[in-house]
Amino acid sequence: MDWNRYRFLSLWSLPAPPAAVYAVLERPEDYPRWWPQVRSVTRLDSGTGVLAVRSVLPYTMTFTARETRHDPDAGILEIAMSGDIEGWARWTVTAAGSGTLARYDQVVSVNKPLLRRLAVPARPVLRLNHRLMMAAGRRGLVRYLAAV
Repeated sequence: MDWNRYRFLSLWSLPAPPAAVYAVLERPEDYPRWWPQVRSVTRLDSGTGVLAVRSVLPYTMTFTARETRHDPDAGILEIAMSGDIEGWARWTVTAAGSGTLARYDQVVSVNKPLLRRLAVPARPVLRLNHRLMMAAGRRGLVRYLAAV
């Protein structure tokens, strides 16, 4: 087992139409407005940017995100990541009842040296840190969608 490789799945039930959710998710430069753990997004071009994220633990992960799929009809946004983490992430936005289900899949390997050295003992803490970040993102998105 590669202790530095992580697979995450988050499901967000959101009280807004899929098109509205997709419109917000396709604008990563606005994520810091509603997702407290996304500290900054710097666009390099129309499909690439550098993100800095920090959740509960006292470390910041910085990575370059490059868009690999942007398909509004299918409700899919996908990126490749390189930097402190390397891998991919995908949003899949679908209708669910009177609202939306936003599914977030992520498969990454940690490249940050300290986290690699602490891979085995820190793994449960890093997974919890990610869950807390995702929960805060969902709460922030719900508030943001209600306001716009």
